[in-house]
Amino acid sequence: MTSDGLPLAADFPKATVEDWRKLVDGVLKGAPFEKLVGKTYDGIKIDPLYQRAKGIAPVVGRAAAAPWQIMQRVDHPDAAAANAQALTDLENGATGLALVFAGGNGSHGFGLEPTAEAVAKVLKDVHLDAGIAIELQVGPQSRLAAIQVAEYVKTKGIDPAACNIRFGLDPLAACAVWGHSPYTWDEIKPAVTSGIKGLAELGFKGPLASTDGRVVHDAGGSEVQELAFVLACGVDYLRAIEDASVSLEQAQGMVYARLSADADQFLTMAKIRALRLLWARIEQACGLTPKPLFIAADTAWRMLTQRDPYVNMLRATMATFAAGLAGANAITVLPHTSALGLPDAFARRVARNTQLVLLEESNLAKVSDPAAGAGGIEGLTYELCDAAWALFQEIEKAGGAFAALQQGLFQSKVAATRKAREANIAKRHDVLTGASEFPNLHESKTAVLSARPVALSPDGGGKHKFEALAPIRLAEPFEALRDKSDAALEARGARPKVFLANLGSPADFTARATFAKSFFEAGGILAVDSDGFADPAKLAAAFKASGAAIACLCSSDKVYGDQAEAAAKALQAAGGRHTYLAGRPAEAETALRAAGVAGFIFAGTDALATLQDVYQRTEQV
Repeated sequence: MTSDGLPLAADFPKATVEDWRKLVDGVLKGAPFEKLVGKTYDGIKIDPLYQRAKGIAPVVGRAAAAPWQIMQRVDHPDAAAANAQALTDLENGATGLALVFAGGNGSHGFGLEPTAEAVAKVLKDVHLDAGIAIELQVGPQSRLAAIQVAEYVKTKGIDPAACNIRFGLDPLAACAVWGHSPYTWDEIKPAVTSGIKGLAELGFKGPLASTDGRVVHDAGGSEVQELAFVLACGVDYLRAIEDASVSLEQAQGMVYARLSADADQFLTMAKIRALRLLWARIEQACGLTPKPLFIAADTAWRMLTQRDPYVNMLRATMATFAAGLAGANAITVLPHTSALGLPDAFARRVARNTQLVLLEESNLAKVSDPAAGAGGIEGLTYELCDAAWALFQEIEKAGGAFAALQQGLFQSKVAATRKAREANIAKRHDVLTGASEFPNLHESKTAVLSARPVALSPDGGGKHKFEALAPIRLAEPFEALRDKSDAALEARGARPKVFLANLGSPADFTARATFAKSFFEAGGILAVDSDGFADPAKLAAAFKASGAAIACLCSSDKVYGDQAEAAAKALQAAGGRHTYLAGRPAEAETALRAAGVAGFIFAGTDALATLQDVYQRTEQV
């Protein structure tokens, strides 16, 4: 019997949106449907359900079934050690090396020394004409690295055309990160175009210049802001190259893009797809036949946590998954310990193998643009296109990327997004597992390498100053509290403590006690659990015995109504001047505060502000 003889689906009625909506309304029980509609930081709505998008062609990225380049970050300040790492990476599956020089965008405190000697050491025994991809990440103090690499190729007698080197010239992104420039854009253009033309004349295929959206993402910006910045810088580079008497057809392949990929799978996929569509629109406006833009993706710096760093492996896996499916040409995975220091061999192996597993075992590259026709991702892609194009036009009207930075037009938008993002982190609407949620106060130290960063001479500042797009990590405020807790443990032999004053039976208090434990320990305040109490005197005695300076009442609303006031008074009499209650107080707030409750913790409260307040209160005890 064949499957054609079992038309099982035909026996069921066709599902409709209306049927689904009736079921949803039943679950909502009168709550507005809009409760299920999310929003991005650009104000783009995310509906709970999308229908298939019809008549959609795949967004062309990599060649069909072609794998992306597995880039491995090389940033050890000791060039000989960096070379050993690079050779190990290439021998074990990496197909490219991202050479990060000190002071470069995304160097995060480390990086290669920008000298000819260091370049020769790090590239020793790397066969540049064997298909290995090389990407340079440079900054103002390491801008000569491109020339040094080109000269190294020449001294080795290697044909530049046989090399696959992206030189990454990107002065606009450097200006954005540093917040100043000694020159105007009109003064910068001749220098950067001279470098681009010189490398092209030597025979390097490129791409030679990059337009780096990571600087916006690292600073807390949104997807639309990242895309608009990439477009604005890319167009400025195309114009500059054309002004240097290079045809647009030739300039078309000289520029590539860098984007951040984070753990939001759908937004990452939509962002990469949107950039391809937007760049094609720019090429068409220039009278060019669109060609797929080369897009290099780095897993995001801002999502990394120092605490419970192994969760970073999961974040990186999701980011790589999204970037790969969206057609990124090259992916660099930041090792999971990057926020702690210079990653060791294990962390580098995990970063490399994250890509290898997805390519070799999951075969992600075998399908081109699997998101094509998926209503949700298609909708996001085109919404991002419209919003990013509008912001790009605004930057153009301001005079281009450099002028927009000078006017603070772009930074103000990024700052507003960062502020909103930080507020949601503080309230734990945006969850950082291991940092703001599900902390582990007993985690062991994670190994990183001991290395001294390269000492660079001052860049000299610049007469053209503006607000910098400084990189952040979203977990930093919670990590600062954990650091205070670690300092207390080292100095006094104990962390700050909170006594969980559980009332009633486990069925009454377990849910809120679990919530309170995670809430306080996210700030490094050790939660001391207890059995349920009904007798205020026994509760007070247990609190005293715990050695905690503060307490948190945990139970159900019903038990609170019967016991919370008496319990709070007993805790206060026992020396508990700082008592919190897990839950919303509703109409009982006045009475509870009068009984000694200092504050209330619940989902949506500003956890960061509350935890900072706890430290202030405990320091006064």
